[in-house]
Amino acid sequence: MIDSRETMKEQAKKDGIEFFMALGTEVNGKPNASVVPAEFVDDLLDNGAAFAGFASGGLWQSPADGDIAYMPDPTTYTRLPWRPNMAVMLSFPHVKGQLWPYASQNILKRLMDDIQTERGWTFKTGMEPEFFLVRKNADGSIRMADELDTSIKPCYHAYGIERAWPYLSKISKYMGEMGWGNPGIDAEDGNGQYEMNIEYSDAMTTSDRLVLFHYMTHSVAYQDGDGVIPTFMGKPFSGNTGNGLNTHFSIWDDKGNNLFHDENDRFGLSKMAYHFIAGVLDNAWGMQALIGSNVNAYKRIGVPHPSSGSTWTPTHVMYGGNNRTTMLRIPDGGRVEHRGVDGGASPHLASAAILAAGLDGIDRELDPGECMEERNTYTMSRKELADFQPLPATLWEAANALQESDVMRKAMGAGPHGDFVDFFAEEKRKEFAMYHSQVSQWEIDQYLMGPMPMW
Repeated sequence: MIDSRETMKEQAKKDGIEFFMALGTEVNGKPNASVVPAEFVDDLLDNGAAFAGFASGGLWQSPADGDIAYMPDPTTYTRLPWRPNMAVMLSFPHVKGQLWPYASQNILKRLMDDIQTERGWTFKTGMEPEFFLVRKNADGSIRMADELDTSIKPCYHAYGIERAWPYLSKISKYMGEMGWGNPGIDAEDGNGQYEMNIEYSDAMTTSDRLVLFHYMTHSVAYQDGDGVIPTFMGKPFSGNTGNGLNTHFSIWDDKGNNLFHDENDRFGLSKMAYHFIAGVLDNAWGMQALIGSNVNAYKRIGVPHPSSGSTWTPTHVMYGGNNRTTMLRIPDGGRVEHRGVDGGASPHLASAAILAAGLDGIDRELDPGECMEERNTYTMSRKELADFQPLPATLWEAANALQESDVMRKAMGAGPHGDFVDFFAEEKRKEFAMYHSQVSQWEIDQYLMGPMPMW
């Protein structure tokens, strides 16, 4: 474990590091990076990597603003196995020496620091990134990289794993070398889709690892040089299951006790855990834009089932036992899973949203209401679903709900330009408007020759 600047430099010397990368994100999760030769590492640690905030994207800056400095954290030093003479340090955006309040990792850091200082708690998460391996066609469209994967039920198919194994095994090996732990690898429900789990840790560490995981999967694919592209986009194919980022979460105290666990409960959850669940349910609309932050995310949730028979995504605000048709699932004692987080979401922002919503439930001692046990909610009638709120249908709806949420407004914080939720909601409405202004092939097919017949 790297515990200081000098320890980090000593380790880097032993590892033969010639280059250091400062890696952080903008608000959507885009990785921003700057690399310096080893002889300049002290300057990087002292002053950070200077970026033009407007150019780096999503940080509420204009071209007239000064630099944003991404300040590296030496305790996050990680040698990159696929580029062994380079090490990365996760970095936090600063302006004039202060953490910039509109950066997603800074929002999560503030919330994590607050619950540690005020309550002695640590929020822990385990994330399950899903991705497709695709290739681009000459016309810009995409196709599955594994053209032999045509199974109606591709999930867990050994052949699917076998054909992708040279790539998947390399990624898993590198995860192990970086000390993360990779509890599982499997072929997922979509053709050419895979999941590689990241072992749980505190939410900041898990989120940082996911950012680095995205970077690694692209880097290795590029080095392999055969044109394969990993995509975490929520819904890259209309006829296949989408990519989620199922997020497992729990709260722990300073003595290492899981505060969500109660062996006397039928699901193994404490009263605190149920209050947390209730908070996430109560704030589901307010937080949705933060866990599904692009227009494509809404083509994954609440949509018709693909050829495999299930979307595996939530349609309504509800929780269940070990039930993969509900938004929140209780897979085991002491933890809860959110199945509505989109594969394209910022892991820092999604984690912050879940934490803020759950804390609201704890503070107000909310009751989560009816548990769906193991009932298949996909087959429930409209009448049976009447008491459950459907999830937002578009990014526009979700952005408006975020702006109306007092809980998210307070938790996401404010800065010199105003509240984060106002900035984020307005940017997301602009994104939706850009998308909505495009004429799709579906519209041409349906409306070119006159009105579309009523279904």
